[in-house]
Amino acid sequence: MRTPLIVANWKMNGTVEETLKFLTRFKRSWKAPTSAVEVVLCPPFTALYSLSVALSEGLPVKMGAQNCSWQENGSLTGEISPSFLKELGCHYLILGHSERRTLFGETDEMISKKVAAVLQQEITPIFCLGETGPEREGGKTLQVIERQLSQGIGGVERGFFEKMVIAYEPVWAIGTGLSATPQQAQEAHHFIRDWVAKQKGTALAGTTRILYGGSVSPQNIASFMREADIDGALVGGASLEVDSFIRIVNY
Repeated sequence: MRTPLIVANWKMNGTVEETLKFLTRFKRSWKAPTSAVEVVLCPPFTALYSLSVALSEGLPVKMGAQNCSWQENGSLTGEISPSFLKELGCHYLILGHSERRTLFGETDEMISKKVAAVLQQEITPIFCLGETGPEREGGKTLQVIERQLSQGIGGVERGFFEKMVIAYEPVWAIGTGLSATPQQAQEAHHFIRDWVAKQKGTALAGTTRILYGGSVSPQNIASFMREADIDGALVGGASLEVDSFIRIVNY
């Protein structure tokens, strides 16, 4: 059985004060069912320490970050080492998000290096992939996904791969209000799981969690979660409001 995983990606939103206010309201409103769903909050770097202190009070929520360097230290102005994030208590790290790929030019090779560095720190990578609108319209969705899988995480050894989470996020659905249909998402998720089975073995394919990301909302989350190979969601804008996020978590 794969425990559903709901991840809030706040992107460049949320001061320290806003983060703590969110957590206070979330704590008051959410009645956590035992082991039914795993919840992760990924605020900006500046809010991570305060969030880690607040979470130490026992709320069953884990913390993640949105990006990192593949280097442990050095002359890299503005970069954040995976070991720094491990020290803060990050359990998860979003890597290869479409905004990092399209806006900041991150390549499959760069993301592969980040995955390796994060796994060395025993942090779980949330490896993002997905096609653009023109790639989908050109019938290249599965071809793009296979390339991103092979070049991004194909070299991860099986012993490390069991820590991986994969997130399918069609680029054309991110922040647009559009979303893939559950059937489109399931097709991509099934292809990803089949790739894992062929490359890493059926046992790992059966335990690897694959999330959907792309304009996830309280209105559509249940339809995605009914699909056999969708194990959770990477939630953007809808995770910024407490009531909205709780409705998603309680799908």
